[in-house]
Amino acid sequence: MLFIPTKDYLCTFNELNVNRSKVIIKVLLGLVFIVSAILKLIDMDKFELYIYSYHFFNLNFAFLVARAAIILELVLGIGLVSNRFHKTTWWISMAMLAGYTLFLAYAQIIGRTDNCHCFGELVDFNPWQSILKNLVLMGLFAIIYKMDEKRPKRPCLMLASSVVLTSVIVFAVSPPDNFIPQRYFGENVNGELLAQALSEPPLSTYRLGEGRQMVCFFSTQCEYCQLAAHKISLMQQHFSIPHGNITYVFIGTEEGIKEFYAKSESSEFRNVLYEDAVRLLKVIDGKFPTIVLVDNGSLVHEYGLHNMKESEIKAFFTPQ
Repeated sequence: MLFIPTKDYLCTFNELNVNRSKVIIKVLLGLVFIVSAILKLIDMDKFELYIYSYHFFNLNFAFLVARAAIILELVLGIGLVSNRFHKTTWWISMAMLAGYTLFLAYAQIIGRTDNCHCFGELVDFNPWQSILKNLVLMGLFAIIYKMDEKRPKRPCLMLASSVVLTSVIVFAVSPPDNFIPQRYFGENVNGELLAQALSEPPLSTYRLGEGRQMVCFFSTQCEYCQLAAHKISLMQQHFSIPHGNITYVFIGTEEGIKEFYAKSESSEFRNVLYEDAVRLLKVIDGKFPTIVLVDNGSLVHEYGLHNMKESEIKAFFTPQ
C-alpha cells in the first residue's frame, strides 16, 4: 500500500526536525561556554592580567573577577547542555553576552587591539572580532528562545550545588595568589650578596644602591618572568612609578631581551645583561623571577610571580 503523508504528519515531522535543530544549537552553545571557560582557566595568569590591565579593580579583586567569569560560563554551559533551567540560563546568557559586548566596545573605543582572551591564548580575538562572535552567539540564542525545559524536583538545590561544585573546582585548580599562604614563598635573596652586586659592575653604573629601586632578575627564556614583567609594567602605569626606578637584570642574550619584551608586553625599562650567571644565581638562590625592592641598597621586600603585593609596592614608591 502506498503511503501518502497527511498534512498533520508533515507538520509533526517538521516540528520534530525544528526541535532537534534547536537542541543541537543549544548543546553547541553550551559547549562553547564550557570550552571558553576551560581555556581561560588554563591561561589564568594571562586572563587575570588582562582584566587587571583596565584598572577597574585592584590586583586582588581582579583575581576574583577572573574566576567569577569562568564559574559563570561553566554553570551556564552545563545548564545549556543538560537542558535545565532553560529560561534562566537563556536570560543570563544573553545578559552576559550583552555585557561582554559593551565592554569590548569600550575596549575598541579606547584603542585596545590585544587578545581579549575569550578563548584564552588558543584563539587570538581582538575586541572587534570578539564583538562579531558575540553577535553570532546572541543570534543563535534568539533561535532557541522558545524551548521546553526539564525542571528538576529541587531546582534551587541543584542550581546551588552546580555553582558550589564549579567554584570549588576552579579555585582548587587555580587558587588566587592572595589565597596562597605566604609560607610557600621562601626568603631566597641573600641580602649581603645583593648589596655587593649592586655596588659593583655592571650594576654599579646605574646607582641602584641609591634611593628606592625595584630590581627584577629575569631569564630571557622564562615564561613566568615574562608574566611578572607584564604585571610590573601594569603596576608602573597604574601608580605612575618613575621609569628610572625600575631595572630589569637579565641572564640570556641581547636578542633574547628583545624577544622577552615582545612576548611579555612589558614597557621597556632600563635593562642590564648580567654575564656572570653563576654569581647572579647565588644572589637569588637560582629562583626566577625574583623582584626586590631596595632602599639605599638595603633589601626591603622580595617577590616571585605569585606573591607580589600591589599595596606594598604602591606604598614603597609613594612619597613620604
